[in-house]
Amino acid sequence: MFRQLVPYSYVPSIYHINVEELRGHGVKGMIFDLDNTLVESDRPDATPELLVWLKEITGQGIQVIIVSNNNQVRVRKFAEPLDIPFIHAARKPFSRAFVKALSLLNTKRHETVVVGDQLLTDVLGGNRMGLKTILVVPVSKREGFFTKVNRLVERGAFRWMRKRGYLG
Repeated sequence: MFRQLVPYSYVPSIYHINVEELRGHGVKGMIFDLDNTLVESDRPDATPELLVWLKEITGQGIQVIIVSNNNQVRVRKFAEPLDIPFIHAARKPFSRAFVKALSLLNTKRHETVVVGDQLLTDVLGGNRMGLKTILVVPVSKREGFFTKVNRLVERGAFRWMRKRGYLG
């Protein structure tokens, strides 16, 4: 079971993702989680640093979409000013939102990467779909109840991965 939780890559933040390397592997689309991946869960809009980074990615021809388990008001308020398509109430790790994201991006599975801060939603969902997954360290320690529960399970999964050399 834990094998489905192993990300393709594990980085300190989105800013450590090597986009050129991904492009070299044929990546044309990136599916991003929102809360604690792009910004803190209580930050309503993008930081200046994030705006520059997203512009760099899209300038390299990579399409982006936000897929979040959060509600429509939260995700829309963040994504619309950036002109980024989004899927709210995604119910990750279930596959429906990932399938819809691939359709909206018009990319194939091997051309798409999922980036998120949670093993049990982002990584598990992406891996089950056959997508490359990148796990990032959460932007903030402030989290909702269900995320805190997920983090308890993640600790065991991290121990298992480190013991087997899957993570540094």
